[in-house]
Amino acid sequence: MFWKKKDEDFNDPSQFENSKIEETYNPTDHASLRSRPDTIDLQEGMKRGLHARHIQMIALGGAIGTGLFLNSGGNIATGGPAGAFIAYCVVGFMVYCIMTCLGEMATYMPVSGSFNHYATQFVDPALGFALGWNYWFSVCAVTIATELAAAATIISWWKPVMPDPAWSTIFMVLILAINLVGVRLYGELEYWFALIKILVVIMFIIVAILVTTGAVGSLGAIGFKYWNDPGAFVDTEVNGAVGTISVLLSAGFSFQGTEIVGLTAGEAKNPTRTIPRAIRNTFYRIVFFYIVTIFLIGLCIPYDDPQLAAGENSTTASFTLIFQRANMNGGAHFVNVIILLSVLSAANSSLYTTSRTLLGLARDGNAPRFLGKTNRFGSPYYAVVISSISGFACVFASIYSAEEAFVWFMSITAVSGFISWWGIAFVHLRFRRAYIAQGRRLEDLPYRAFAYPYSGIFACVLTVLIILGQGYSAFIPWDAITFVTLYIGIVPVFICYFGHKIVRRTKVTPLLEVDFETGRVHHEDVVADAEETPNFKWYQQILAWIF
Repeated sequence: MFWKKKDEDFNDPSQFENSKIEETYNPTDHASLRSRPDTIDLQEGMKRGLHARHIQMIALGGAIGTGLFLNSGGNIATGGPAGAFIAYCVVGFMVYCIMTCLGEMATYMPVSGSFNHYATQFVDPALGFALGWNYWFSVCAVTIATELAAAATIISWWKPVMPDPAWSTIFMVLILAINLVGVRLYGELEYWFALIKILVVIMFIIVAILVTTGAVGSLGAIGFKYWNDPGAFVDTEVNGAVGTISVLLSAGFSFQGTEIVGLTAGEAKNPTRTIPRAIRNTFYRIVFFYIVTIFLIGLCIPYDDPQLAAGENSTTASFTLIFQRANMNGGAHFVNVIILLSVLSAANSSLYTTSRTLLGLARDGNAPRFLGKTNRFGSPYYAVVISSISGFACVFASIYSAEEAFVWFMSITAVSGFISWWGIAFVHLRFRRAYIAQGRRLEDLPYRAFAYPYSGIFACVLTVLIILGQGYSAFIPWDAITFVTLYIGIVPVFICYFGHKIVRRTKVTPLLEVDFETGRVHHEDVVADAEETPNFKWYQQILAWIF
């Protein structure tokens, strides 16, 4: 268990036991929204019910969703096949860097709350407060709302049996029930959701290869024909640069959700083995499922195809268009089913992440304490219910007449995912600096990030450029309303950070005073995890790597 207790000294690591780890709490340095008891268990009531196969699929499922199925065609229409390919390569590499940064911290300290807890413990409680609430608002208010509204719209595409709010209510109740039962059911459902999406993408890649080589369909061998005519980049005054930058921004939105692996660390069995394995495989899966898919779409369909730019539903999605070119009837219905499963999976994952974020905030003293309570299944039921109510309220705001207000609300939270990514990379840089400053051995880290410190610096710089560059359309020509709409999302984070610092008077924790003992794993934990890991045969290892 992971405990926090006041007035204890952490200079001697030998005082910590595997079953109980204690931390000094100073009421000035570690601000609370309300008074706390002397002892707080960071993992109280939580159950480590996620097995290695669950973590693997959750890591992959977070990178495959509507962004790939619906938005990929529009990105090629905007930047051209080469522009989209370059953008996805750059963002995919950035995401891998961020995931390795998160993986190093999550395997060393596998507790609930993930990166907002790490920000509180390694940098400044005010930063943890700002990152945690920023992430909760963005996922809860926008992702849950948009995914539930999209699910209702998809059902209506076949036949409008019931009003959209009725379908959204049904889906919300189901997702709420799943998250109240416990993490094992959530992990099992996500496992099968992700497996279906993987199989669909693999099937799509095979069909796309057959189309571009002329093995199926009536177009003959295509090859790089469309890279020459109409071209590899969209023809603009700046040779496609603006289109490529635009795709860079939208590609970042498509990858958001991969950080959920860090949030599962507190409920993962054998975290020192399962989390690093999931992180390592993320790179290859990003390459295979995103970059290869974008490349093949760019080969099969010219960027000036009017249907490609209008890929807002399953009838004009790039996957459907390629199935049609292969003379496969019913492609729209098939893609629609997969999109429905994807949005329900995304909504399910969003409720999981928001509830665990609230749990972490509560146990860090950055949210009311009752949000940290769990039921007998290990689910933080208050956090789940409050997150679902907040998200559901936004569903009705998106469905009914408050469209303009909802657009502004989405603008406030649109860049929140990039801010969270920046926070992960920045906190990791601070984590490693403090770790080395205290004379600790790098060999004691169960997993080390790729190319430190360059990977973290690259991720920090690129996320900042994306956050600042996402509003370039407001400058050409200048539009004050568009400028405010696109950049207002940065304001709440600064309000949370400086507001917390002013009210609680928190300070940045000095490098030599950063606590690396509370919640950490020890050598015997790593050995125990290794002993519990089964020895697979060679063919089982191949299947385990894929799935």
